[in-house]
Amino acid sequence: MIRNLTTSQTVHAAAEALLADVEALPIATTPALRALRRSLSMRWRDRAPSFIVGVARELQLRHVHRWLRYELIRYHEATFATLNDARLRELSHGLDSWDVVDAFARIVSGPAWVRGLASDALMRRWADSADRWQRRTALVSTVALNMKADGGAGDPERTLAVCGKLAGDRDDMVEKALSWALRALVGCDPAAVRRFMATEDARLGARVKREVRNKLATGLKQKRHAGGKRGKP
Repeated sequence: MIRNLTTSQTVHAAAEALLADVEALPIATTPALRALRRSLSMRWRDRAPSFIVGVARELQLRHVHRWLRYELIRYHEATFATLNDARLRELSHGLDSWDVVDAFARIVSGPAWVRGLASDALMRRWADSADRWQRRTALVSTVALNMKADGGAGDPERTLAVCGKLAGDRDDMVEKALSWALRALVGCDPAAVRRFMATEDARLGARVKREVRNKLATGLKQKRHAGGKRGKP
C-alpha cells in the first residue's frame, strides 16, 4: 500500500497513478483533465506541501500537460503559500512556448506576485532576460495584478514598470504579451494606460498601439466591422 512506502516512493507512485488516469481518459480534453485535477486536489487536500511539490516535479520530468502541475500547486493552499522566488524559478525551468508560459504566469507566478510570494526583483530579472519566454512570463504575470479573480485590485505602478522595460521589444511573443498586460490594466486604470501610451509612443509596436487603443476606445481588442464582425487579428 502507498502508505507503507517511503516519501519519494509515495510521490512517484502518485505521479504514476495520475498519468495512468490521464491515459485512461477516452479523450484528454482540457475539461476532462481539469475534472481529474479537481478530484485529485480534493483527495490530496490534507497532504503536505512536500508531497504536492514532489508530484509536480515528477510531472515536470514527463513534459506532458504541464499546466496540470501548476494547478495542483495553485489549488493546494498550503503548497501555494510556500512559493517564493527560488521555487518559482525552479518551476519556470523549461518554459518554451506561449501556452506553457501563459499557463505558468496566469496560474502560478502572477497570483503568487499578488499574494506577495514573488518579488518585484524576480519579475525584473525575467523582464531583463535574454530568453523571450522569461520576458513574456514577466508581462503575463502582471495580468493577475489587475484581475479581481486573482485577488488583484489594480496595480499600475508594478504593471507599467514591467511594460516600460519591454515597450521597445519587437519579439512577436513579447509584443503580444505587452498588449495583453496593458489591456488588462485598462479595466482598472485607463488613465494610467493612456499616459503610458503617450509617453512610450515612439517605442511601441503598431500591434500594441492598435489593440490597446481599441480597448481604450471600445472595450474590445479589435474593432468591429460592419455586420458586427471583428477585424482580423
